[in-house]
Amino acid sequence: MYDVIVVGAGHAGIEAALSSARMGKKTLLITMLVEQIGAASCNPAIGGLAKGHLVRELDAIGGEMGLCTDATGIQFRILNASKGAAVQGSRAQIDMDAYREYMRKVCHNTSNLEVYQDEVTSLIVENENNVVGVRTKLTEEFYSKKTIITTGTFMRGLVHIGENKYDAGRAWELPSTTLSTQLKELGLNVGRLKTGTPARLDGKSIDFSKMDMHGGDVNPAPFSFRTNKKEFSPTQYPCYITYTNLNTHETITSNFDRAPLFTGQIEGLGPRYCPSIEDKVNRFAERERHQLFLEPQTAKLTEYYINGLSTSLPIDVQKEMIHSIEGLENAKIIRYGYAIEYDYVDPTELKHTLETKKINNLYLAGQINATTGYEEAASQGLMAGINACLAIDEKEPFILRRDQGYIGVLIDDLVTKGTNEPYRMFTSRAEYRLLLREENADLRLSQYGHEFGLIDDETYEKVENKRKVLADAVEFMANEVFTSKKENLDLLDELNEDRIKDRALLIDIVGRSTIDNKKFDKLVPSLAHLDDYLKEQVIIEAKYYRYISKQEKQIEKMKKMLKLKIPENFSYRGIPGLSNEVVEKLEKFRPPTLFNASEISGITPAAIDIIHLNMNMQNPKTAQ
Repeated sequence: MYDVIVVGAGHAGIEAALSSARMGKKTLLITMLVEQIGAASCNPAIGGLAKGHLVRELDAIGGEMGLCTDATGIQFRILNASKGAAVQGSRAQIDMDAYREYMRKVCHNTSNLEVYQDEVTSLIVENENNVVGVRTKLTEEFYSKKTIITTGTFMRGLVHIGENKYDAGRAWELPSTTLSTQLKELGLNVGRLKTGTPARLDGKSIDFSKMDMHGGDVNPAPFSFRTNKKEFSPTQYPCYITYTNLNTHETITSNFDRAPLFTGQIEGLGPRYCPSIEDKVNRFAERERHQLFLEPQTAKLTEYYINGLSTSLPIDVQKEMIHSIEGLENAKIIRYGYAIEYDYVDPTELKHTLETKKINNLYLAGQINATTGYEEAASQGLMAGINACLAIDEKEPFILRRDQGYIGVLIDDLVTKGTNEPYRMFTSRAEYRLLLREENADLRLSQYGHEFGLIDDETYEKVENKRKVLADAVEFMANEVFTSKKENLDLLDELNEDRIKDRALLIDIVGRSTIDNKKFDKLVPSLAHLDDYLKEQVIIEAKYYRYISKQEKQIEKMKKMLKLKIPENFSYRGIPGLSNEVVEKLEKFRPPTLFNASEISGITPAAIDIIHLNMNMQNPKTAQ
C-alpha cells in the first residue's frame, strides 16, 4: 500500500513524486522506461519568457527543475535583459543526456520513493468514482490513497511523418492505449491535441561559418535560488542563427498536398505559439524568411536541434527543405521531425488542487491537462504532489492566487477557462506581473516550501535575511528626503543624472532606469556594503516601488470585493459582457458571494468585475 502513486516520469511526474516523497509519503513512480526519466522530448532548453518565472517559483517552493538545470546547463541567458525585471526571462540550454541522468539519479536516491518500470493500463476504482490504485500491463496491482497521472503525450499517442503514421507516445516509444478510454468511461471529457518537433542534425555536417553565433551571458545567473551564485561558472556553448528562404518556402508550399497538417490526417489542434514550419509558411505567406536557432543537444555537440523548424512533412521533403537553408546544404539528418497527436483531459474537469471533480483521489498534471512545455508541466506536478499529501493529512489545500504566482495564474486559467489548444504561459497572462518577478519568487513562495518540508532551514534563513535587507532598505529610502542642496546637485552631476528642482524621496532617485550598482553606492553610501546581488534587488525594488504600491491596493480591493454577498434575487440574464454559458452556470449554482462565483469553472476575473459592476447598478447598497 502506497500513499501516492505517480504515473509517468516526465517533468510533471518527477516533481509530483519528489514532492510527495520529501513530504514523508510512501510514493511509487511508475514509468514505461526508467532510462527516459526526465527526458526532454523536444527542445534542449529550460525557461524563457514567463517560463523562467515558473521555474523560479517551482524552485522557491522546493522543486528540482532549477537545480537540475544549473547542474546540466550548457548556456545561460537572460531574455529581454534590456527591459524591466517584470518581463525578463531566464533561459538555459541543457545537456539533454546529463539532465536525464541527473533526474534519474535523484529519483533513485530519494527516501520514500520507489521507481518501477511498467505500463499502467487502468485505474482500480471502487464505488464508481473512488480511485484506490492502478493495474499494469504485467498484471501487477498497486494500491494507494492518491494517484497522480502525468502521461504527457503518451495517451493514444500517434506519430505523423508525411503519409506515414504509427502508434507512439514519443518517437519509437510505446504509447498508453487504454488509460484514456477508461477516463472517458469514468465521465471525464477527453479531447485530442497535437504537438511537434524538428529534425536533429549531425553537428559535423553543419557549416557554422555561414551563421551568426549566439553565445551565453558573460556573467551567467543560475536558475535556482539554492545554487551558490559566487561559485556558479558553467562551461557554455554557443547556438547559431540561420534563416529559411524563398527556396525553402517553395519546397514546403509545393508539398502542402502531402502535409498531414493540411490533408486531414491530423485531427488534433496544435500550439498556436509554436507552429510547425509548414503552418508558418502558410499563415505568413508574405514573409521571405523565418529565423532558426541551431541548438546543441548535449555538451558533446554531436546533435543539433533546429528551433523554429518543427514539421511533420515527408522525409524526402524534410531533406530538400533543410538542404535549402544556408549552412545546412550538406547537413546529415540523424532524426526526422514529426508531429504527435495525443489525448488530453479538459482541465475544467479539475479542482484548483488538480484533483478531478468527478473522481475522488485522482490528480492530473502536465500535458494531460492541455498544457505545452516542460516548465508548465513541472509546476503542475509539484502542486499536484503537494496537494495529494495535504489531502492525505486532512490539511487545507495549497492553492496559489493569481496575485501570488505565475503557477497560480497557470492553474486558475486551466481550471476556470479551459483551453482547446495547448496552453503556454506568457507574462501577459499575469495581471499582477509587476509583483510576480523572477527575482522575488523566493520572497513570495519559500515560506510554503519551508512549511511543507521541501525547503531546509538554512535556505529559508537566507531568504528571510534577503527579505529583511530589502524591507529595511526600502523603508529607509522611502523616508529619506533628497533635497536640492548644492552637494546633492553636484552628486547628480557627477553621476550624469538629471537634477531635481526642489526635493525628492531617495527611493525615486534610486528608482531611475539609469541607476546601477556603482551609482547606488554614491547615492546610498550606508548600503554600499551589500553584495552586488542584494544591491541589484534593492534597485529593482526602488524601480517598481510606486507601481507595486498601486497593484497592492488593487489586490486588496479585489480581496474585499470577493467577500461581497450576491443578492439572492440577482439577475444575471441580459448583463452585457456575460456569455450565455457563464449566465447558465451562475443561474444554476447561484453562488452566495463573488468569491464562490470565482470558483466556478469558466468564470473569469473579467466576468467577476462585470457582475460586481451590475451589483452596484441593481442594488448599490449590497455592492459596498
